[in-house]
Amino acid sequence: MNTKMIRRFALRAGAVAMCSAALCTVPMMAQGGGGGGQMTSDQRVDRVDTAVGPLSADQKAKIKAIYDVDQKKMADLREAQDPDMRTKMTAMRADENKQIRTLLTPDQQTKFDAMPQRGGRGGGGGGGGMAPAPPPQ
Repeated sequence: MNTKMIRRFALRAGAVAMCSAALCTVPMMAQGGGGGGQMTSDQRVDRVDTAVGPLSADQKAKIKAIYDVDQKKMADLREAQDPDMRTKMTAMRADENKQIRTLLTPDQQTKFDAMPQRGGRGGGGGGGGMAPAPPPQ
């Protein structure tokens, strides 16, 4: 009798552990899967280059520098587990877009504003995307 109770308990504990693991995995996958969702600064520059037309080498270098600096700041925020991280990252992305926009020609700016934006609006693989562009001034 005692052995049956131990087996039953072990079976139930195992089932609870499996369900808990499954439930913890779903939010991680929705947030980018813990690794593959983050775009590198080079990938982000390529994305802008494709969307707005050919960027000059100077534009690419300056845009990459903007992305590199902000990527470091965002990594620091994540490490510090800042409770206001989302708000700060959104502001950083908006500033990022503003800085990039100033480097573009008027035609490129129009195309940049029309780019599909990630990060906050349904389509992202978790972070690394771009926040909505500021309105043209």
